Amino acid sequence: MHNKASLALGVVVMLVSAWGVISAWGWPAKAALFPLVICVPLFFLAGAEVLWSLFGAAAHSASDFKLSDHLPQSVALRRTAVAVAWILGFFFGILLLGFLLAVPVFVLAYLRIQGKRGWVFSAVFTAVVWSCFFGLFDLLLHLPFPPGWIPSLFGVR
Repeated sequence: MHNKASLALGVVVMLVSAWGVISAWGWPAKAALFPLVICVPLFFLAGAEVLWSLFGAAAHSASDFKLSDHLPQSVALRRTAVAVAWILGFFFGILLLGFLLAVPVFVLAYLRIQGKRGWVFSAVFTAVVWSCFFGLFDLLLHLPFPPGWIPSLFGVR
């Protein structure tokens, strides 16, 4: 056994995902689809992690591999802060606008500001992402997304 923490986490994730499958098994098909699609692969991936931690090669410490080791600490901290700011911005966008509006606004803003892409590429890519998101979650799965705070103030659903 190479890493007790990895083994313990894998077992816990297997138990939680198995509980998710067992809980969702008796639900109507549409309601059970999402938990089953998530929990079944998660169970097998966690099982692979458990097997790897029991029988795999010796584990390396996470500190052996650092992406920002060659960068000054100030640059690494700034990049981390920028990533956290984008994540928080997306979260507050969902809260204020709702998912259906926050996704295209976030994708467009990220591509233009952080990705420094042109307007045509950003607009086309945003349209494709939003179409896939809307098509999958709203049209295909019929998942109800609550409106954000701003649309709720104006009575828009």
